[in-house]
Amino acid sequence: MPNPISQRDSFWNKIYEIARQDRRIVIVSADMGAPALDRIRRDLPGQFVNVGIAEQNGILVASGLAREGKRPFFYAIAPFAVFRPVELTRVNNAIMKIPITIVGVGAGFSYEDSGPTHHLLEDIAVMRAFPNLTLHSTSDAAMAAAVAEQSCNWPVANYVRLDRQVLPDVHGETKLDFKAGFAVLRPGQQAQIVATGYMVHKALKVADLLKAAGLDVGVIDLFQLPCDGDALVKQIKAAPKLFTLEEHFLPGGLGSAVLEMLADRGAALPVRRFGLGDPGTYSYVYGGRETIHASYGLAPDAIAAEIRKALK
Repeated sequence: MPNPISQRDSFWNKIYEIARQDRRIVIVSADMGAPALDRIRRDLPGQFVNVGIAEQNGILVASGLAREGKRPFFYAIAPFAVFRPVELTRVNNAIMKIPITIVGVGAGFSYEDSGPTHHLLEDIAVMRAFPNLTLHSTSDAAMAAAVAEQSCNWPVANYVRLDRQVLPDVHGETKLDFKAGFAVLRPGQQAQIVATGYMVHKALKVADLLKAAGLDVGVIDLFQLPCDGDALVKQIKAAPKLFTLEEHFLPGGLGSAVLEMLADRGAALPVRRFGLGDPGTYSYVYGGRETIHASYGLAPDAIAAEIRKALK
């Protein structure tokens, strides 16, 4: 059954608990509303700033607060939190090493019926390229709360990409290892799928389909970049073939990051990336997230069929 709370509300509920005790925490909102945010604004008005629909200004305000000893969280719809102020993030938070947390809701096709302006398909490629910035891609509400807690004292700038959809728990009470940056959800002897965010749930469905066909395929949730590349490569090498799955353009995305880690460590094994093409196209397909995925060949049965072929 789905967890009855969204990643967004789970994240901000945890921040609310901590902010009541830690006055350093300040939320800078780009005119975003939510019940969890309303509670912070009502109960902690001195720790909440609404800059309006002005994402560039939000990054500047948050960075200024951080320079004065605060722990600011800047919040907006994810494509706008990333791309409208990207040059300011580069200068203030990557070059100047000012540690703020950028929180974006709407990873991938979360805003499924809002068109390509609201789809977020390039952010992993862009944000993981910055030094002094960590990317967290959450797959369930429990992880969102854990990332929120970690973010309050994260030593460098931090980008948190939250899914908009309410999703089932996949981690439960398992304590996440932020030093490793990944979690093995299901071991596999014949192959493994590395996925992130929403696509972790799809990877588990694919693994179930393959299990019904007699194939043993594992699932790894890669939720943090940079991660412990040595540990991840060691885990990947436990099976002879690897597949990556992402709701993102393939160039520079999750699959690219995994390939880089393998290549840098001289680890050679067959890898197939599933994502939004190379170079890919923006989607004007409507009818829901799964309809969009099917248009890219990312339906679970289609992915499972391709993996079955590769494992023959």
